[in-house]
Amino acid sequence: MKNSFRILAFATAAAPALFLTGCATGVQNPSGVPVTEMKADERGFVAGTGVESQDLVAVTDKMARGVLGIPEITSAKVAPRIVLDPVVNETRFPINKDIFLTRIRSQLNEKSMGKVRFLDREMMKTLERERDLKRGGQVTASSDPNVVEFRGADYFLTGKLQGLTTKSSQGTSDYILYSFRLTDARTSEIVWESSSEIKKQGLEDAAYR
Repeated sequence: MKNSFRILAFATAAAPALFLTGCATGVQNPSGVPVTEMKADERGFVAGTGVESQDLVAVTDKMARGVLGIPEITSAKVAPRIVLDPVVNETRFPINKDIFLTRIRSQLNEKSMGKVRFLDREMMKTLERERDLKRGGQVTASSDPNVVEFRGADYFLTGKLQGLTTKSSQGTSDYILYSFRLTDARTSEIVWESSSEIKKQGLEDAAYR
């Protein structure tokens, strides 16, 4: 009887665990490699010869500092208006090229203390629709909806990514030149330009998405 009672007690205790296991979603692999959280400017163990997060951080930090240091920005009586123009990617890597300008813009907005202003041209259709709704009286307006206040650009900020690749039986070598420039919208003069170059070599190539 004692043995039967022990077996019954064990089965009763194990039943909820089996039920929960059967209802769990997903399968955990205890032998798998755990996820490692890292800083964006750190080089991880999953690496290739192309553009990576640490390159993005280093390049955009340098470009943001460069823009803030020119007289056209530091000595301006009124904060210049800047429009971001798409980055040209001439490397072999199918990366999200506009992420460079996005980070430069966020760095400048965060650290410039109002010395520059960016015009949100991506929102133009939305802004125009809102203006038309106000003009039609469909929504309220705190100012005269007939006065157009969309401002023009003082400068255009853009960049280009260019690469040079060498492959052999010994591995892969990639050189990437990151160049950015600030162009005067009135005169077309390049008032600032800077570049950064990175070269990497590896035994195996990596897939980029």
